[in-house]
Amino acid sequence: MKNGPKADIHRKNRLLATLEPEDFSWLEPHLEVVDLPRGKVLFEMGEPIRHTYFPHDAIVSLLTVLHSGGSVEMAVFGREGALGFVSALVTRQSFGRYVTQVPGTASRVALEWLNEGVAMRPKLRHAMFRFTEAFLAQTLQIVACNAVHSVEARCCRSILTTRDRTDRDDVPLTHEALAEMLGVQRSTVSSVTSVLQKAGLIVQGRGALKITDREGLEATACECYHAIRGIFDKLLPGALRPNR
Repeated sequence: MKNGPKADIHRKNRLLATLEPEDFSWLEPHLEVVDLPRGKVLFEMGEPIRHTYFPHDAIVSLLTVLHSGGSVEMAVFGREGALGFVSALVTRQSFGRYVTQVPGTASRVALEWLNEGVAMRPKLRHAMFRFTEAFLAQTLQIVACNAVHSVEARCCRSILTTRDRTDRDDVPLTHEALAEMLGVQRSTVSSVTSVLQKAGLIVQGRGALKITDREGLEATACECYHAIRGIFDKLLPGALRPNR
């Protein structure tokens, strides 16, 4: 296995880090590191998917865009997985809008090359399909969450999962990003975060929210936060756990 600086960067993505040495060595020369600034749209609804992205510290949401102009999050991708791969198993067109909510970097590979590896290399295929199973279970959990849980509980879930993916108590989420993730108006997010701040759970800052009481935030979050972590712990152990 290569152990150069670029290889270490690629392994910041926990799915890539789980690959067997021979599979990583086969894939690594075809990976490139790309910047994902906040608000960058990777794919629009119906656009062809030509690459798979493995985020390092960036967080990307898959949004359904409504005719009214509003949007709601269907899925979220961070360092635990990959985006673009699952959609391509069904169709080469994007299911929705992939947009960067938290800026950072990612490793990118041509979808054709990754598909060739999945077809030829059983252990690589197993790793990608384990992630696919976890991703689909997460997506279904988020659909249920959006239908039955309060905005406050869902907001706490989003703040916590973002913190787990970034290892930062100063969670780099704007009100606009949270509104997109939760499918609500920005004013609704402002009201909810004000309540959370008054309860001593967070402190609001410019472009970020600082967690001051994690236990209280977990108690306020819906059950889906722990359910999603449990899904990944079963299929990809440690993928959604914060660094110690």
